[in-house]
Amino acid sequence: MPIHTYRELKPTPEAEALYRRWLAKLNDEFTRQQSPERRSEIVRDELYQIYFGRPHGGHIKAVLNSELAMYCLSESFDPRNITLEPEYYGDVDVEQYAIRKPLIWFWQMFDRSPLGLNHWLGFRFRCMLGRHIFRHLGKHVKIFHNVEFTYGYNLTIEDSCTIHKNVLLDDRGEIILHEGTSVSDYANVYSHTHDINNQSNITNKVTELGPRARITYHATVLAGANIGEDAMLGAMGLATKPVPQETVSVGIPAKAKIRKQAGQLAAETL
Repeated sequence: MPIHTYRELKPTPEAEALYRRWLAKLNDEFTRQQSPERRSEIVRDELYQIYFGRPHGGHIKAVLNSELAMYCLSESFDPRNITLEPEYYGDVDVEQYAIRKPLIWFWQMFDRSPLGLNHWLGFRFRCMLGRHIFRHLGKHVKIFHNVEFTYGYNLTIEDSCTIHKNVLLDDRGEIILHEGTSVSDYANVYSHTHDINNQSNITNKVTELGPRARITYHATVLAGANIGEDAMLGAMGLATKPVPQETVSVGIPAKAKIRKQAGQLAAETL
């Protein structure tokens, strides 16, 4: 089979210069401004421009009942006026989440805006924010649109990882994506479990993928079911226990069926 590498695509030079200026400005502001209040104001003003195409004009006075929905939209650009699901969890580190919440809201609203499907800009925007949100974000990482995570501060993504669209990374416990790991569309990776008798009884576990692991389409990794080095979890697979290195595991629950050897599939079955 032929090997097809990714093509290098770029916007026009004028647009690229504009995108880079915007990202550099945002990165500088989020580096200097660490308080939730100031970060919320920055995010509010940027989202207002992205969605309305004009600067934020200060405090809104709702006068006409016919315009209440528009006012509700305007107020919702401010992270201080919305709540996100992880804020409700009993094990959230309130202080750590508070400084990240404006950036998480910015991430989600960027992806839902007309800018969100601009891959060239989106890759760079998410990595810029990720370095302020995650425990660690390495080099040469690609994160596609609509990727969601829980707290962010328990998430490590090492060099050369790729996370495709609509992936859930539940870092409620901790998730580590080691170097070169790839997570395909609609996959779910968890790091917490619920007691079957008492749903409020939560157990957090560290979930590690890789190095160079592949989680393929619609697959799910349960908390603590680590995926070994160079291992692969097949499409729709459900990993309930660790997947051995250099194997391909498939099914529900996933079982190792094939051993990889020197980058190829060996004839040996498991």
